[in-house]
Amino acid sequence: MRREPPRRAADYAPLAFPALMLLVFFALPFGTMVAVSFFRRQQGGFYTPDFVLDNYARFLSPFFGNLLAFSLGLAALAAVCSVLLAFPFTYLLTRQPRRVQTRWLIGLLALLSLSEVIIGFAWSTLFSRTAGISNLLVALGLMAEPQALLPSFGAVLTGMVYQSLPYAVLVLYPALVRLDPTLIEAARTLGAHPALAFLNVVVPALRRTIVAALIMVFVFELGSYLLPQILGRPQHWTLSVLITDQAIYQSNLPFAAAMALFLVLLSLALVGLTLLIGRKEGTT
Repeated sequence: MRREPPRRAADYAPLAFPALMLLVFFALPFGTMVAVSFFRRQQGGFYTPDFVLDNYARFLSPFFGNLLAFSLGLAALAAVCSVLLAFPFTYLLTRQPRRVQTRWLIGLLALLSLSEVIIGFAWSTLFSRTAGISNLLVALGLMAEPQALLPSFGAVLTGMVYQSLPYAVLVLYPALVRLDPTLIEAARTLGAHPALAFLNVVVPALRRTIVAALIMVFVFELGSYLLPQILGRPQHWTLSVLITDQAIYQSNLPFAAAMALFLVLLSLALVGLTLLIGRKEGTT
């Protein structure tokens, strides 16, 4: 069967409602945000329509540049840790019977229903001094006395990896479940150790899928908002937290719009790169 191109205006009618929703809920707010990012801020939290680059210049200043670099680095580190944990787990999961795979996938989907608030306060309890992990370490003789493990960078990273791990597994699962098992068997027949066969056969065969998973998790972690506030200090805040701080508490909406515009454009660029990688994966 061959797809026929649209020939009449009525053929485009099914696209009218999605186009309207895209215009109302994305194009107009995005355009407003772009316009506000060039406005001039006045004393007292007010701003006037103008076309100045002060907000972007401030965003690229050393202070906010360091905050931006930390936010991007934290998201990248969380993405790498998530994929490093998810890849071997997903590979072993695909080697299990179908019934076991289904149960694990249902459990992962259930984890996705947990809000960031629940995850943040659950980990804050686990990292607390009174009822946390340190009490277990004291019982095992690994620590002298219980102590709070938060707020800290490690607590923020742990919470973010826990939150993004199911997404990484679900992105990797379709490619790993389609992987030809005879590739590993051939490597084992030639005398390769199981670990070497995994690193030299499975990982190179799915390198594009791994890159796509890294990008998707990185984009997801860029929007992390509550976990850095609950588990970390102000120096551990991500760009999303800084945008809210500037818009609400500092009453600097133009500067917040400039930071939000950068975050949106970066996310869209990375999503486009992921789609490009997926298209190349499908054609090879």
